[in-house]
Amino acid sequence: MTTMDVSPTTNGFHVIHPLDDVAEKKCSSDGLGQIAMTPSVRLSLKILRGYLIFMSLMLIYHVLDLAGALSHVKF
Repeated sequence: MTTMDVSPTTNGFHVIHPLDDVAEKKCSSDGLGQIAMTPSVRLSLKILRGYLIFMSLMLIYHVLDLAGALSHVKF
């Protein structure tokens, strides 16, 4: 968050760039453990994983087809 400093001797704001600002304390996730998932969430994640694997295989096939590596294979 950008810090703005107003002093009575100036007419306006003194803006500090976020990279030059004081670093804020970050949250720690140590000791939180796993999140409990409902069966519908687990199913949705498995469907998403299957979809991503299928799309990756389609992409690999398309790249190999464009490269001419599959020219001798007949489907």
